[in-house]
Amino acid sequence: MGTQISKPDFIYQEITKLFPDAKCELNYRKDHELLIAIMLSAQTTDQAVNKVTKTLFDKYHSIQEFSGASLSDLEQDIKRIGLFRNKSKNLKTMATIVIQKHNSKIPNTQEDLENLPGVGRKTANVFLAEFYHIPRIAVDTHVSRVSIRLGFAKEQDNPVKIEEKLKKIYDESLWINLHHKLIFFGRYFCKAKKPNCLNCPVIEYCIKPIL
Repeated sequence: MGTQISKPDFIYQEITKLFPDAKCELNYRKDHELLIAIMLSAQTTDQAVNKVTKTLFDKYHSIQEFSGASLSDLEQDIKRIGLFRNKSKNLKTMATIVIQKHNSKIPNTQEDLENLPGVGRKTANVFLAEFYHIPRIAVDTHVSRVSIRLGFAKEQDNPVKIEEKLKKIYDESLWINLHHKLIFFGRYFCKAKKPNCLNCPVIEYCIKPIL
C-alpha cells in the first residue's frame, strides 16, 4: 500500500497543479519600485497598480526623485487608485527616510521595513520574500479566505494568527511558493463571491463549499 499523503501536502500538490507558475504580479525593476508597488496595492488590484506604475516609474527614476517630488504631483500621478492621498504622503515620506537612514537602499529586515510609513507586516513580508528571497508568508485577503475555507485557520483569526498557523503547517522551504499559490488560488479559483467549487480538487477539505 502507498503512503497516505497528508492534507497540507495534498492541498499544496493540487494547487501547484492549478498554478505551477504562480508569482508576484507587480511590475518593478528596482528595490524601491517593488516596495512602492506593494504599498500602492493596498485595497486595490495588482493590475490597477501596474497601470499606474507604468508611467510613475518612467517619470521618477530613483528614490531621490520620489523624495523630491511634490505631494500634489504624486497625488495626481496615482489618483486612479484608492486611498491615493494617504499613499502619496506615505510614499514621499518613506523615500526620504530610506535616503536619510538606509543609504538610499530599501532595508532587508522586518523591523526596519515596518518602521517605514505605509509599510505594515504584510507589505514587509511580500517585499522580503520577493526581493531578498527571505522565507515569509504574507497574508492578504486571498490567503486569509482560502486558509479559513480549507480549515487551516478559524474565522476569527487575524492575518498574524493565520500566518503563524501556516508557518507551523508548512516547511520553511515552501513558504514563498505557498504564498504565491494561495494568492493565485484565491484570486482566480476560490474567489470570494463565486468560488469554482464544482471543479475544485481540494473540495473535500473545504469548510463551506458552495455546490
